[in-house]
Amino acid sequence: MSVIKSIVSLFTLLTLVSCANVYQDMDPPKVSVDSFRALPSDGAAPRFEIKLRVINPNTTALDIAGVSYSIALLDRELITGVTNDVPLIEGYSEEVVTLEAGIQLFELLRLFTTLGAAADEPLQYRFSAKIDFKGLLPTQRVEDTGVINLQP
Repeated sequence: MSVIKSIVSLFTLLTLVSCANVYQDMDPPKVSVDSFRALPSDGAAPRFEIKLRVINPNTTALDIAGVSYSIALLDRELITGVTNDVPLIEGYSEEVVTLEAGIQLFELLRLFTTLGAAADEPLQYRFSAKIDFKGLLPTQRVEDTGVINLQP
């Protein structure tokens, strides 16, 4: 009986080590904003449609359970949203994922106050997303930053 327990323990340990090695080599998906547009308003706070291009640089398909995301301007988080409607992204392929997001009105007002003081300076933006996968893949966080010039 002791030999069987040892074999089962060894097999379990080898399986865990091999799974850890497989997921350790996973590169995070590359996410970029493809398009951004305002949706028709129904009198409530403005809503936006954001299309993200998600690139899977791995051999393993990405089966995404959900995405939580935000867009900040000048370190003020203005737009936030979540979705669980994400297609399977096969290995070495890309998909466009459509998101709907709302705006944080108070942060927008604070941003306008900041812009009045620094109207000539470029706007720094940050797109952040947390991607949760189905199965054993660990959560991935992706971020993209850049500058928007307001001057022609």
